[in-house]
Amino acid sequence: MKKSDIGVISFMYAICIWFGVMNMHLPADAQIYPRFIIIVLASLTTLYLVKTLIASRKQGLVSDIVLLFKGFLPHQFFPVLGLALVYLALLFFIGFYPATVLFMVLVLWRLKIKPVTIGITTAAILALVFVTFNLVLKVNLIRGLLFDALL
Repeated sequence: MKKSDIGVISFMYAICIWFGVMNMHLPADAQIYPRFIIIVLASLTTLYLVKTLIASRKQGLVSDIVLLFKGFLPHQFFPVLGLALVYLALLFFIGFYPATVLFMVLVLWRLKIKPVTIGITTAAILALVFVTFNLVLKVNLIRGLLFDALL
C-alpha cells in the first residue's frame, strides 16, 4: 500500500460525504440520480480500499512521495489550471455551452492534440451532455449573464 493511496481514498470518501450532505437539500425527486452516483463512487472507493489493504499485507506501507511528482510537467499543468479557473468565470458570464467549447478547444490545443480530434471530441462531449441533461434529465444548464441579458 502506498502512502498516496491513503490520501486518495480519504479524499474520495470526503467527496462522497460532501455530495451526500448537499444531496439532502434537493427535492426528493431530484435526489435519485445523485444518490445513485454517490453510491457508485463510494462502492468503487471501497473496492479500491480493499485492494490496497490486500496489497499492504504483501508489501507493507510504501512511501511513494518521491515518485508522486515524477514526470510532472508544470508547463502543461499551470496553463490548464489557469484555463480551468477562467472556465469557471466564463460559465457565469457566457453560459455552459460556449464556455465549454472554448475551454475544451483551448485545453486540447494546449496539449497539442490534432485539430480533427479536438473537433470530434468537443462535438461528442457537447452532444452527450445535451442529450443527457437537456433531453433525458430535462435540466437547464447555466445560460450565463450575457444570454440572460439578451432574453
